Amino acid sequence: MKIRVVTFLLFMVSVLCKINAQTGVSVSPPRLYFESDLGRSNTQQITITNVSVKNSLDLAVSLGDWEYDGKGENLMYPANTLPTSCANWISVKKEDSYFTLAPGERKDIDVTITVPNTLSDKLAAHTAVLYVSQMNPVDDVDSKGANIKVSIRSGIKLFHKLSSANIKKVEIQNLVYDKAKNKLSLFFENQGNVWIDGKVYTDLVNTQTGKKTTLDNIIFYTMPGNKREMDIVLPTKLEKGKYTASVMIDYGDANNLEVGELNFNYE
Repeated sequence: MKIRVVTFLLFMVSVLCKINAQTGVSVSPPRLYFESDLGRSNTQQITITNVSVKNSLDLAVSLGDWEYDGKGENLMYPANTLPTSCANWISVKKEDSYFTLAPGERKDIDVTITVPNTLSDKLAAHTAVLYVSQMNPVDDVDSKGANIKVSIRSGIKLFHKLSSANIKKVEIQNLVYDKAKNKLSLFFENQGNVWIDGKVYTDLVNTQTGKKTTLDNIIFYTMPGNKREMDIVLPTKLEKGKYTASVMIDYGDANNLEVGELNFNYE
């Protein structure tokens, strides 16, 4: 088995939370991207809708931190916990921090980020999460018919970068065949100074028959410094034989594509 990595020089519109279609809140967009320099402010708008049929919702806005784990899953933390946090920079109007929406009512909220005049770190990109939380639990029924109290919280990811931050670079670290789990494991790293979103494309070529199998692409999201392990599950009906797997990471720049190749025996 061998691996060859070659470098070529060549991120939903809304989040909808519902319980049994009776109680819910829609928040859009699910992400806000800010770009501004030191000492500058920037404002964007979100829309919150009570999609409940009969329940008025008392809603509160709060902030927190988040990051991706090694698999790309979200990890949530209290505000100002992480070195990458910009929760302290975020503000909303006082009247928008707690409000009530009648069934079907919607509300637009301005979200403002004000970057400090100086930064205590050398990071060019920071993040936070804005929560919209229901403060008045309502009566509902679960899937088994039991009476329950329902309370909903929806989160919007907030991203900020300095205008000088424009380095996008992804590098493949390893590509491994896991026979026991019938998968390929792709290891890569965001070596840039901004967030990088993209897709991973995988082709499998049976070197004995020449047959090519193209797998579904996988979307990924990363922040600077993230090291990622991605599972690429192999088809259950893949023919046995010797294969070359070609994995390409496309992150939006036609002049920079990262490609890894792996030869393995599928038995």
